[in-house]
Amino acid sequence: MSELDPFTFGAEQRCFGCGPHNERGMRLRFRREGDEVVTTLTAPEGWEGPPNVFHGGLQATVADELAGWTLVGLLGRMGFTTSLRVRYVRPLRIGQPIEARGRIASRKDPIVTVNVQLLQAGKLGCSATVSYMLPDEDKAAAYLGGELPEGWRDLFREPG
Repeated sequence: MSELDPFTFGAEQRCFGCGPHNERGMRLRFRREGDEVVTTLTAPEGWEGPPNVFHGGLQATVADELAGWTLVGLLGRMGFTTSLRVRYVRPLRIGQPIEARGRIASRKDPIVTVNVQLLQAGKLGCSATVSYMLPDEDKAAAYLGGELPEGWRDLFREPG
């Protein structure tokens, strides 16, 4: 198991899902376990949809964020979400630990598809299939509308 650096995207990263300095965000942390990337979280009060149930849109956010970090942790790359398909299997409860696991399902450049599972007490609560486009540095800069932040450049180049 190896922890992934929460400052991979720079010290001032404000991402809602993983930004260490985003006080309103999820502040998720990730680790690599073999051919998977994993995060654990406990949804707090205020993240409900129905009473005591983790909001489905926030579950989708966890899935999307984990899929992105799966690219970082397993491929050393970053991409942009092109599709996100979520299936809600059973309610995930507020205040109880959730383990989320991501693994690469397929890669057909420039598209990588990641399968994600959110589990509570070992039972599947939510699954997602997330596809990402892996652009080169120039296309990524154009997508963002300007120069890439310092910590991002290497993640848009093929490692090696």
